[in-house]
Amino acid sequence: MTALSEVHPAPPPVRAASRRLLLLVLAALLVLALTLAGYALFFTTYPVPMADMLVYRAEGAAVASGHDLYGFRVTRWNLPATYPPFAAMLFVPTTWLPLGVLRGGFVLGNLGLLAALTHLSLRFTARPGAPRASPAALLAVLAGALWLEPVFQTFVYGQINLALAVLVLWDLSRPDGARCKGFAIGIAAGIKLTPAIFAVYLALTGRTREAATAAAAFAGTVLLGIAVLPGASVDFWTTRLYETDRVGKLWIVDNQSLQGLIARLLHTPRPGPVWVAAAVLTTAAGLAIATRAARRGLEAWGVLCTAVTALLVSPISWSHHWVWCVPLLTLLAAHTRGIAWRRGAVLAAAAAFACRSMWLTPHQGDLDLHLPWWQQPLASPYPLLGLAVLTAVATRLRRST
Repeated sequence: MTALSEVHPAPPPVRAASRRLLLLVLAALLVLALTLAGYALFFTTYPVPMADMLVYRAEGAAVASGHDLYGFRVTRWNLPATYPPFAAMLFVPTTWLPLGVLRGGFVLGNLGLLAALTHLSLRFTARPGAPRASPAALLAVLAGALWLEPVFQTFVYGQINLALAVLVLWDLSRPDGARCKGFAIGIAAGIKLTPAIFAVYLALTGRTREAATAAAAFAGTVLLGIAVLPGASVDFWTTRLYETDRVGKLWIVDNQSLQGLIARLLHTPRPGPVWVAAAVLTTAAGLAIATRAARRGLEAWGVLCTAVTALLVSPISWSHHWVWCVPLLTLLAAHTRGIAWRRGAVLAAAAAFACRSMWLTPHQGDLDLHLPWWQQPLASPYPLLGLAVLTAVATRLRRST
């Protein structure tokens, strides 16, 4: 009698692995398709204003027409231009498209940028010697990232946060000594000043040529702005840059920076010296932790600590500025395999970025300034998580000495 195994031999290990991979890819594609369907339903059902996109368009129109770049207000929220003249010049093409086409372009563009950020995050934060991320992993992370509040808000407002994060992370993921490394960081800083902190990080970690390249690229954006828009450049660099209130109210729950946390905690719209002292200490500590991590060969931790530091000490970090949560969660997940409590910490961090707790607290009018103590963590999840990340990395570095 012929053995059953001889009639139906077991599939080769390679074929079985291929089938598992195919099933994982199909499952990830299904989840991504359902997520995108949810996005499509939301954007077609609700009138999403994409207010920041409208500001960008108005900036481009002001440049094209020669009008006062920092004198207009648009949308029902009376939003002004807040970016440097170089950024406004880049926004001129937004005036060439009908508004409906532009909205669709921003949605599709941000989806592509999120895919790029996901790819860079998986590649940059992988453990040394680990195999390349599979297509299933890329699709699964992309689908999950779409549910994170900073990412969702970036789509809702028509923001450019994902573009800046991709520029910076792509630049930093290149090998040291690569041609023009630092250039993309300088361009990102020319669009929105906060990425300049990554040039400081490069300098502190001994990569002076890359830091100089970033500084030169940034200086080039400033000089180009002066050449094309001299009046607007003088206005921005001498006046508008220092008008923090122009950007928005710093104490509302939308502001997930250290200053927003302190303002709500102290029930004051202007925390003043308390915030300045906290920002100086956090900047020094955050960059010291990032530098030490990089010198220990933990480049990904160094970069993410720098990003977290920038988000904490910026006077205003709207919740959608925290799109760096995508590489942060990817890095945390890559370094917690096999350790139960660390996996729990990653899930808790992911929940903090997904649950939108700040919007569940009373925040109409000035209620943000009158929150009881037990609602304070709900109103400031991102700065608290950022401080926890810096503390955890510092503790790990101290224990490894």
